[in-house]
Amino acid sequence: MKRFLLITLIGLLSFTNQGFVSSVFGAGIKDEKLHYVISYKWGMIHKDAGEATLSLRNQGGEYSVMLAAKTKPWADKFYQVRDTLLGSIRKTDFKALNYTKIAHENGKYGKDVISYKYNGKQATGICKRYKKNKKGEVSTSTKTLTASGPVYDMLSVFYYLREIDYASLTKGNVLKATVFSGSKAETITIRLIGKEKIKLRNKSEREAYHIQFNFTTGGKKKSSDDIDTWISTDSSHIPLYLTGSLPVGQVRVYYMP
Repeated sequence: MKRFLLITLIGLLSFTNQGFVSSVFGAGIKDEKLHYVISYKWGMIHKDAGEATLSLRNQGGEYSVMLAAKTKPWADKFYQVRDTLLGSIRKTDFKALNYTKIAHENGKYGKDVISYKYNGKQATGICKRYKKNKKGEVSTSTKTLTASGPVYDMLSVFYYLREIDYASLTKGNVLKATVFSGSKAETITIRLIGKEKIKLRNKSEREAYHIQFNFTTGGKKKSSDDIDTWISTDSSHIPLYLTGSLPVGQVRVYYMP
């Protein structure tokens, strides 16, 4: 469940084809705070399992972004999560400048720190990982990841997601990009399913773009099940609803306006 508390929420995606970038945020993004509820569905069981808040602040020529996610008390008994993601994004081109993930998961502590360097179309991420197990033993490691084209992490990619001009995409379009995690580079494949009406938790209806995406490593090996995301069709392009499968049951994420 811990992966979906982050991946399913954020609705990770980015595109290598710059022609699909719109002017949604051409004048910049205002400070904002978005709230989500994460629920678990299995048969007749449908219970809220966690919550998350995603916030952005303007700081000079950068955006400072943060995601805080945690499980609810009943879910803590199975797998407790208290995660915080921090990062900075350059305003001019939405390129990630730095990224930190601080994770308290099931009694273990971990911290991933990524610093970025750019040389033309190539991006390099210096990824440092710190881990502490239940015995208090600490281990560290450093890895260098490289990729060409747009590269993001599990936080900065959320905002590039909202820059996409979905109206210019045709049904069935398949696009790909790269995301750096603390230890690997993953390829995201995105497919536009179409435009649909969905119902939010407050019973209101919204028109949304339905997209589906998956993650692979090495270009072939699937690293998670497919995730379905519904993005608002208005200028905010807010992810309204996301679903993903677990070994048992399903995770659902709802935007709470």
